[in-house]
Amino acid sequence: MWKYAIACAALVSSLAFAGPKVEMETNLGSFVIELNQEQAPVSVANFLKYVNDGSYVGTQFHRVIPGFMAQGGGFDRNMNRAPTYPPIKNEANNGLANETATIAMARTNDPNSATRQFFINLADNDFLNYNSRPPGYAVFGEVVQGFDVVQQMAKQPTHSVGRYQDVPVEAIIIEKVTILK
Repeated sequence: MWKYAIACAALVSSLAFAGPKVEMETNLGSFVIELNQEQAPVSVANFLKYVNDGSYVGTQFHRVIPGFMAQGGGFDRNMNRAPTYPPIKNEANNGLANETATIAMARTNDPNSATRQFFINLADNDFLNYNSRPPGYAVFGEVVQGFDVVQQMAKQPTHSVGRYQDVPVEAIIIEKVTILK
């Protein structure tokens, strides 16, 4: 009886801490991201702001490097920058690591410059972690379904577009983003 009660309590506990899930539909297929509000509240709130205002729709994965990551959310299909909200505080020291299938905030050399761009790790990228190289890149979730779609992105041919490298020849467009119930 006690084992059953402990198992039920563990299940309820894990469900209580499960973050929101977001389905991202692209022209290559769909994947689901589970967000970690507990350890990355600022990054999750920021990401959800762009999800809720609909502005990720029509943007593309504009930088895809096999064995490294797929970056998106910041440019439309014509490589025009999408408008942003103000930058957020870097949460890379949150205990989450840049491991395969995790999603993190992209930023410039300024640690607190992340706005709307994100990247999905295609490999364990320990060198992006706070513990390896402060200030690090803030992980805020993980692809929990459809990671094969993200891996397919890395198989697409890329080229340079102006000053941007590793841009897929055929644009990988975010067609729909939905917060799952």
